[in-house]
Order: sequence, then C-alpha cells, then structure tokens
Amino acid sequence: MSETTQAQPQLLNRELSWLAFNRRVLQEAQNPEVPLLERIKFLAIFSSNLDEYFKVRVATLRRLVKLKKKTRAKLGEDPAEQLQDLLAEVSRQQQEFGDTFRNSILPELRAQHIHLVSEHDLTVEQRAWVQNYFRQHVQDLLSPIILDDNLHHLFLRDQSVYLTFLLSQPENRKKQDEERVVVMELPTKRHGSRFVQLPAQGDDKFVMFLDDVIRCCAQELFPRYQKVQVHAIKLSRDAELDIQEEVSGNMLAKIKSSLQKRETGYPARLLYDPAMPREVLRAVMQKTGISKEELVEGSRYHNFRDFFGFPDFGLAQLQYEPMPPLPHPTLPRTGKLLPAIAERDHLLHPPYQSFDYVTRLITEAAQDPLVSGISITLYRVAGKSEVAKALLKAAKNGKQVTVVVELKARFDEESNMFWAEKLQKAGANVIYGIPELKVHSKLLLITRAEQDQNRLYAYLSTGNFNEKTSELYADHGLFTSNPEITREVVEVFRYFHDRQDKAGHFQHLLVAPFELREKLNALIDHEIDLASQGQDAYIILKLNALQDERMILKLYEASRAGVRIELLIRGISCLIPELAGQSENIRQRGMVDRFLEHARVYVFGNGGQEKVYVASSDWMARNLDRRVEVAFPILQDDLRAEVRHLLDLQRQDNVKARDFHNRFIGPEDTAAARIRSQFDTYEYLKSLGKKKRK
Repeated sequence: MSETTQAQPQLLNRELSWLAFNRRVLQEAQNPEVPLLERIKFLAIFSSNLDEYFKVRVATLRRLVKLKKKTRAKLGEDPAEQLQDLLAEVSRQQQEFGDTFRNSILPELRAQHIHLVSEHDLTVEQRAWVQNYFRQHVQDLLSPIILDDNLHHLFLRDQSVYLTFLLSQPENRKKQDEERVVVMELPTKRHGSRFVQLPAQGDDKFVMFLDDVIRCCAQELFPRYQKVQVHAIKLSRDAELDIQEEVSGNMLAKIKSSLQKRETGYPARLLYDPAMPREVLRAVMQKTGISKEELVEGSRYHNFRDFFGFPDFGLAQLQYEPMPPLPHPTLPRTGKLLPAIAERDHLLHPPYQSFDYVTRLITEAAQDPLVSGISITLYRVAGKSEVAKALLKAAKNGKQVTVVVELKARFDEESNMFWAEKLQKAGANVIYGIPELKVHSKLLLITRAEQDQNRLYAYLSTGNFNEKTSELYADHGLFTSNPEITREVVEVFRYFHDRQDKAGHFQHLLVAPFELREKLNALIDHEIDLASQGQDAYIILKLNALQDERMILKLYEASRAGVRIELLIRGISCLIPELAGQSENIRQRGMVDRFLEHARVYVFGNGGQEKVYVASSDWMARNLDRRVEVAFPILQDDLRAEVRHLLDLQRQDNVKARDFHNRFIGPEDTAAARIRSQFDTYEYLKSLGKKKRK
C-alpha cells in the first residue's frame, strides 16, 4: 500500500509545538509537589531551552524573513507571520516565568529561611560584609568599556550577561565628567558562581546575585559621580553553523572556522531590563548595530540557566531523594563482561542503572589480548570522557580503533574535536562523520578472536557515549553478541569506511537514510492491512519529536483505517490527535519529570507477534533523510517484555503525563493508584535485581 495524502491535513506548527514542550518544563517549576530546589532547576532548564531556541530557531526564521519575496513564497508558511506568532507566545511564557519566580519560588524560599536579597535589603552589617567581599573577590574581575566617541563598535559575547552603568550628577562639573554610559561583562565564570552566600543569621540563610553585589558597590567604582544606575543586558547570537559539506576538504578545519564565527554570529536576541533608561538602550544599540527587531524585553536578571548553580545549603529535604544507579540484574558487578554478553543479550537502562557497564566493557576490550578491534560512533562526548580515555588505552595497546566522530553535534563540537584529535594522535582511525549527513546512531562493535575465528560483540543504544548525560537522560542500550545483529552493525561501520551511495542489506536493523523510512511505512501498512481484515491492529510510538509530514500523513491514514495509535512525545509533535475524519484513533501524551526522556521505542502489533524496536531516531525529516540512524529490534523474549513493561508504565502514568493540550492526565478516580512512571521504573528495575540475587 503506497503512502497517501489527505487534502489539506491539519498539522501543528513546529515552532508553537516546541514552545508547548517548554511550557511543560515551566509547569514542573510551578508544581508544588516538586521539591523546591528542583523547581528552581526547572526554571533554569526553561531558560536554557529558550536561549537555544532563539539561537537556532528564531535566528533561522529571521534569516528566512530576509529572503526575497518569491523565495519566501515557496516555503509554504510565511516566516514573518510565524515569527510574530512565536514571539507573542514567548512573551506570554516569559511573563508567566517571571510571575512564577517572584510570586511562588521566592516566597517559598523565604518560608524555608532562604532569602535571595538585593542591595536594597541589606542590613548595615551585611552591607559592610558585601562591600568587603566585593573589594577582595570581585572588583579586580571587572573591565569597564566606556561608550563614547572613541569606541566605534561594542562586541557582546554570546550568552554573557553585561551590566550597563549610567553615570550622572558628577561632583566635578567639568565637561568631560558629564553623563556617560559604561558597560561591563558580568564575570560569572571567573568568579566561579553567579551567586554569593552571605553569613547566616541563626536559621536564616542569605544569598545574593553577583549582579547585585556589583550594584551594591557601584558607587565605589565611580566615586566621581553622585548617581549610578545599573541594568542588565544579554545577547544571544545565531548558532547555526554555516558549513559547506563537501566530500573533499578538511571538515575539521571547517568546523573550527565555523565555531569561531559562531562567537561573532548575527544577533538573534538582545534581552534588556525594562527599567533601563532609554538613552542607555539607544547607546547600546548604536554601538552594537542591533536593531529594534532583535530587542526583547526581559527583567532585572538574565541567564536564569545559572540557577543550576543555586546553593542548596545542604537541605536534602528540598531536593529529590537520591536514586543511586542500580546494579544490573544479569551483568556481573565486577570482573569481565564479555563472557556474560557471549551467553545472552542484556538491556541497560541509564540513569536507573549505571552507565559504568559501558565504560567497563570498553576498558576490558582495550586490555584483552584477544580483542583485535574496537569501532564506535561518538555524537556527544563528555569533557572528561572516560569512554574516550578507554579508547586511547586501546589504541596505545595496539588495537585497531575506529572512531566515527560527529563534528556537527550542535554545541558539543569543541569537546568532540578535542577528543578526535587526541585519538588520532594515539593512532586511532578517526572518521569525521559523513558529508551531508549527521551520524546520530550510537554503536559500539568489538572484534575478539575465539576458537580460531572472530566473534563480534556490540552495544547499540538510544543514548550517547557520555557519562555526564547518562546521569540525567533516560535511555535504553542493548549488549549483544547475536550474529544476526552484530553482522549488520559491521555493515554500518563498513559504510562509514567505504562511503558508498548505499550501505549493505539489513534484515533486522532499520537504518537511515537508506531504509528506515521505507520499512516504517511497510510496518504501518501491515497494521492497516490487519485492520482492514477486522483484526486487532495497533502502533505505540515513544519519540522525542514527531515532525515529518509524510510520516504524520501515514499515521493519519492508519487511524482512518482503524489502527489504534498511541503516541508518547516528549518534545515537538506536529500531529494533531483525535480529529474527526483524520486522527480519531490517535491518542497522544507527553511527560516531563525528574529525568529527561530520551529513548525512542517503536511497537507494532503485528497480528499478536509484536515487533519492538529501540531507536536513536525521531520521526523528523532530518532524522529519516539526512542522518545515519539505527533502530534495532529486541529479539530476546524476556528483554522484549521488559521494554514493553517500562513502556506500559509510561502509558499508565497519571502523575506526570500531560495530554496534547498540556493538561495533566490524572487517575480516573480518586481511589486509583498513583503511577509515576520514572519512580515506578526505578522500583521495577530494583526488583529485577532482587529476583536475580535470590
């Protein structure tokens, strides 16, 4: 059955869908059931997400607006109208953000004897302490820039907070001392924190923005002026890399060049304090070349992502209870892992279970004299990567190490380049991605000599080989020596080496950009056929994003044919569920909780013989057509049941799940049990370990 289209299908705008996702993050900051200090972190996540949104999506739309009218007409949607709509929604959400912080978070902090004070709230003793702290720890970090005729251009660093100083009423009325504007970068990194803790007074704890420490002591910086007004600004720059992806040429050099340009990229947004005097804002605009279109009214403080570093004062009761990573029920806690993987498949579920099993496996392979080769794809590498260090050991031990490094992993290019260069110097074969494609699949392949032949071991995952994100991102990973899977992983790596137009034939893996879209369509068509025969037909999809129009139309077709479809979408979804004649059989929910849901899972009913795939790929055009992605089947019965059970917990979640309209999906009646899937997942995996020990 071929793909069909429906006349004028209803789709949700991608940009507004993303903002709806960030609204779910804000809901967590507003939720009184979330521990108070964790709610502050959700404010930081919301702010960090919005920064990236302006740097990427808003910047892209602004570039599209500047295209010629005929070219814009080919886009389908008017980028100017999209930009206007999304900026209106951003403004509404930022207003809600500010209300949440001022009217909810701050009063609750005070109720816990934590006081976030400004320069206006200090006692005489506190002011003296702050002034002394400023002289000892802050003053030497400041570098003033005077906005006068001698300055031709003011460069503002991307994502850095700057303070503006309007100096007036000079004590000496000489002409050179008349009103002037000074700008200084807030030295958050060099200071080591955005916050300063003041001495406690009994049970009361006091903390101050570094900004306000400077405001408190601004008169000391400019003693010749009787009046000093201080306000904050922050610039976000266009983060899209302008790379001509050619087969020839040094991709590494191109990335380095583009990263340097990113720091000086076009302005995407200038946040400013609405209380800032107009003459100060005009002076900043004149010296930076920023237009009115880039101005966004903010608040007194910017860079709320710095609240990731808000002090916790040792108050464990205001944070999530610890959930230490669990030992794996079927993998050895100590000793060698390869023999256990030779016996059977194993599923790993970070962060509930320790990612250390992955680094242990690579370290073991690096030291095993029978291991001849290690191949791996690296998409986002941690700054202090244990995975990369283990690969370095393998290369130094004479193993044939092949590392496919994605240099276009947005915002992680520098870390990826650092480790790529170190690995190359150690003798590893480093492949810098594929021209015109991103390598987004997460694959590890180990070749070991056993009984006069090579045996293959693999780890396929939805998550990056990144120790840091493994503590926060909820993923699935498969350890396997099943030749049906490992032989096909070899074919993927062979493609990285040979760079042919098409990779080898895959019977089990679904690999983009070669067959993933085609095989997904075939799987959906099979469910449509079953439904047309009156049989039970269903699809369950867990994705970060559902945007590809052709796949959405295919799901609409399946819905009209009677296929039941459940969607669990964390982020963007352009599909509109439960519309008469279009998507009546589609239900959608999303969830934001303690961990970031990162795994992708595809389930097809298949006439009672369920097919379950775990994947690195969302259903977006870029994933299906312009990336190397891998979806892999769970073939072992007990592990397939394990994945389905974890998926069912999320389908039944009645604490953190929201519907398509961001309304919480509560229990059907007050007597029903509360199901919070992430916490119940932890308990379920803990129970598996107990059963194994017994």
